[in-house]
Amino acid sequence: MSTDLSTSSHHRVNLAAPRGFCTTFKADLKESLFPDDPFKGLQNEKALRKVKKGLVYFVPIFKWLPKYNFRTFLYDLLAGLTITSLAIPQGISYAKLAEIPPVIGLYVSFVPPLIYAILGDSKYLAVGNLAACSLLIKEHIGEVASPENDPTLYLHLVFTATFVTGVMQTLMGVLRLGILVDFLSHSTITGFMGGTAVIISLQQLKGILGMKSFTTKTDVVSVLKAVFRHRKEWRWETAVAGAVFLIFLQVTKFIKDKKPKLFWISAMSPLVVVLVGCVFAYFGDAENHGIPIVGDLNRGINPLSIQHLNFDMRYFPAALKAGCITGAIALAEGIAVGRSFGMKRNEQVDGNKEMIAYGMMNIMGSFTSCYLAAGPFSKTAVNYSAGAKTAMANAVMSLFMVLVLLLLAPFFSYTPLVALSAIIVSAMLGLIKYDVAFELLRVDMFDFLVCMAAFLGVAFISMDIGLALSVGLSLVRSLLYVARPGTCKLGKLPDLGLYRDLEQYPNGIKHSGILVLQIGSPIYCANCNYIRERILRWIRDEQTSSRDVVEHVLLDLSGVVTIDVPGIETLGEILKILTGMNIKLGLINPRVKVMEKMIASHFLDKIKKENVFLSAEDAVESCRFSLDRSTENSGLSSARQSDAV
Repeated sequence: MSTDLSTSSHHRVNLAAPRGFCTTFKADLKESLFPDDPFKGLQNEKALRKVKKGLVYFVPIFKWLPKYNFRTFLYDLLAGLTITSLAIPQGISYAKLAEIPPVIGLYVSFVPPLIYAILGDSKYLAVGNLAACSLLIKEHIGEVASPENDPTLYLHLVFTATFVTGVMQTLMGVLRLGILVDFLSHSTITGFMGGTAVIISLQQLKGILGMKSFTTKTDVVSVLKAVFRHRKEWRWETAVAGAVFLIFLQVTKFIKDKKPKLFWISAMSPLVVVLVGCVFAYFGDAENHGIPIVGDLNRGINPLSIQHLNFDMRYFPAALKAGCITGAIALAEGIAVGRSFGMKRNEQVDGNKEMIAYGMMNIMGSFTSCYLAAGPFSKTAVNYSAGAKTAMANAVMSLFMVLVLLLLAPFFSYTPLVALSAIIVSAMLGLIKYDVAFELLRVDMFDFLVCMAAFLGVAFISMDIGLALSVGLSLVRSLLYVARPGTCKLGKLPDLGLYRDLEQYPNGIKHSGILVLQIGSPIYCANCNYIRERILRWIRDEQTSSRDVVEHVLLDLSGVVTIDVPGIETLGEILKILTGMNIKLGLINPRVKVMEKMIASHFLDKIKKENVFLSAEDAVESCRFSLDRSTENSGLSSARQSDAV
């Protein structure tokens, strides 16, 4: 008499023939590259309509420009003017951080924002410089070219690194590789930015204290040693000026936090510091009182720099390294910033489009005397608060920056370096997210460790090591998730008919002789042995704890989205082992890819179609029917033996 598990099954699993390779490959490629399915419904459209839809998708300006009106422009005009006021002091300050001419920092707010206005997918992101990337560029390029001894070579390598960044970002966007940036997790970015903020702030002690001698190293210990080793160079004049500027900047931030509608006070404060510093330096003869100033800032827009890109193999590896690392960080932060502000208005930002926009603006920037451009949080927050409606705000900022470069640049040459140092310190203090770190500690200890690895590594070793440690821990965690997938024992919730984890719902009902297990991840070569051993351990534990003989094991594969050949072989080994233990194996709801591979590998012939079920309820009912029938048969045999005696 047959004892197949499906005797009482109410529903049947779809056992259609496997799809062809081309069909599955096309579906997987489409899902990987275009998960939003932007071209759905275009099959029956005319060619011109398809081209129009394609342009709207790949060039975001065509999405909002046809609906643009004068009222919207007024909002963008105000936002563009506001972020220009922030771009001037930030551009000069961060260029100083990268040890390049200050005017280069202003150039970044001309050409790149125009490119982003055309290709960018975020309405609120404001293009600008990043302090962390500025410092990284200085650190890596400075290994092969000194900004003091050979400033021309150093600057050309900075342009080359920016070109490398642009090419890398564009390729990642075209190849739809946005998933790679996700390995720079929120915890990693939080720790990295916090550590970077600490070392950048400490380095500004050189400007605030008016020192001339300093270290080229970036770790906390080396910087503090340099500060106290050269304490004879400290000047009280710059220290007082720096303290006054910093207090003013922090007070305006406090006002903004208390009264969000007064955001413009904080947004304008860096420019106020620069203007006051320039007036003071011009009329007070600051240089003769030991307060150094920026120096020459020539009028004129960006000169071409494409001819200065340097691919000499003596120097290019450093530019390649700097470009790749800073490009990845700029992408991770910029995309996260764009998405966070988009979510406030329930708007989605496509990471792959952002990559292409970032890449193109950095490629064009490297051709026009710019260094790395990205989407800084502070500038974007000001843009959002100022009422920006579209990416046109970036174009407006670009036009205002042209006026600054053509008319006002020489005036800013009187900017005291101490004012720039105060602006940088004030900006960096906002990047140390204590509340986020405590939240990570409260919610997930491993995420907290990832964050602290980045923070401590950057602060006390180097930026590269800190980033590598954090990303390494994140990868280890990801590999553990794959190599040690979640498995659990299921029980039936009373009166609901649902099967859930017994550890989470201890009142779930277990059926004698039946063990229902759930596997929660794809089955790969990396986790095959673990899954086999874990299933056998579940069986041993069940038989030991309940003294119940397990006769049926049901594997719920609802969470197994795919399986490879070693995975199929492992299921075959489990079937063979359980058969030797007189235990029947059943499968619950295998997904389409899993089922196709089971059919193609003939595993389904081994386990039998009758032992594959659509739901846990069907599977358990079938097992109970089989157990009852076995009990009846056993009773009949015993009765016949008694009659014979």
